[in-house]
Amino acid sequence: MFSLIAPLFQRLYDETGLNFIVFYDRYEYDRFVSGIAISLQLIFWSILLSLIIGVLGAWVQTSRSRLLRGVVNGYIQLFRNTPPLIQLLFFYFGLGAFTPQVDMGGYYEPLISSFSWAILSLGIFGGAFNVEIFRSGIEAVPKSTAEAAESLCFSRWQTYAYVTLPLAFRISLPALTNNLVSLAKTTSLAYVISVPEMTYTLNQVWSDNINVPEMMLVLFLFYVIIVSLIAAGLHWLEKRLALPGYGQ
Repeated sequence: MFSLIAPLFQRLYDETGLNFIVFYDRYEYDRFVSGIAISLQLIFWSILLSLIIGVLGAWVQTSRSRLLRGVVNGYIQLFRNTPPLIQLLFFYFGLGAFTPQVDMGGYYEPLISSFSWAILSLGIFGGAFNVEIFRSGIEAVPKSTAEAAESLCFSRWQTYAYVTLPLAFRISLPALTNNLVSLAKTTSLAYVISVPEMTYTLNQVWSDNINVPEMMLVLFLFYVIIVSLIAAGLHWLEKRLALPGYGQ
């Protein structure tokens, strides 16, 4: 791939001065590809963690225990009402100061890396919204549906996992799509704790080569493409899982 595009962008730079160095310099290209890989991993794991938290949190909200419901509601209010950037800094610099470090032979490395802290912070942030999204979906499922499952001797968890949640997921997909797309874009904030994702990587590239406009264009197009693909995939899933006549 690099050998195919490198001559084109080298010629573009020589003739016009447009310096898309990540496409014709091997070192910068490798750094660029690494940034893409880390960004995609960060998006995937943050979304996955937020979904797990959303599913479990919504289930706890149906609990008969006021204490458990109170804990989940407190979590939602805490993380939904504070900026994700502040949460990233709090997790990395605040909680990170109390985590153990590992002796690497003359120097110490944190047990939890900045990448892991970013996943935890962003996943917990997105999960706070997902809990409410799934809760609204659960409340939209007719009570008679859950009662029918209970009449078949389903346990409370089985009713939730096999009946209520699949229906609630379908109902919640439009709102869930908006939140997951927003979370994918929010992962770009991870650069503030030195996670070498796309924003951090291209920041280094344009600092070294003084080509800010070109790298900003690449960064802009990267997120347009990735977020568009995520949104398109979720819209496809929404149509694929639609139940004809249900909810109408």
